[in-house]
Amino acid sequence: MQPAITTGETGDRLRAKGIKPSVIRIKVLQYLLENRVHPAVDTIYRALLKEIPTLSKTSIYNTLKALNSKGMIMEIMTPGGEIRYDGYPARHAHFMCLKCGAIKDVSLSCATCLTHGTEGLKVTEEAVYLKGYCKKCSEKLKISNRKS
Repeated sequence: MQPAITTGETGDRLRAKGIKPSVIRIKVLQYLLENRVHPAVDTIYRALLKEIPTLSKTSIYNTLKALNSKGMIMEIMTPGGEIRYDGYPARHAHFMCLKCGAIKDVSLSCATCLTHGTEGLKVTEEAVYLKGYCKKCSEKLKISNRKS
């Protein structure tokens, strides 16, 4: 879990991107920044419902859409078609465990990712998705980390 950011800091981040701060917007962004678990809408909803009893899933969807449109978060499409959310839109890749479904941020240091075949193309999004088994699941399944 990341160190908590204050409501004021979150409001400042929203204003800097032209989004009017509201209780829901602040809480959703804070949740994503403090919980690097790449949650789905239902997870965010359940977590915030305790603090905001009048919360609706529609409000969560609308907030996520606004944050994504301003580049404050990123959407991650899982192989099963579920959309998960990442509060850190900086360039990085994701690793998804095929057993437990956990998604983890991993460093992206691919100097050649965009050097071949992109002449004349305007790349607007980049997604690197690694799949396999997390350490915990690997140990349970006794799967080696060796490449096949």
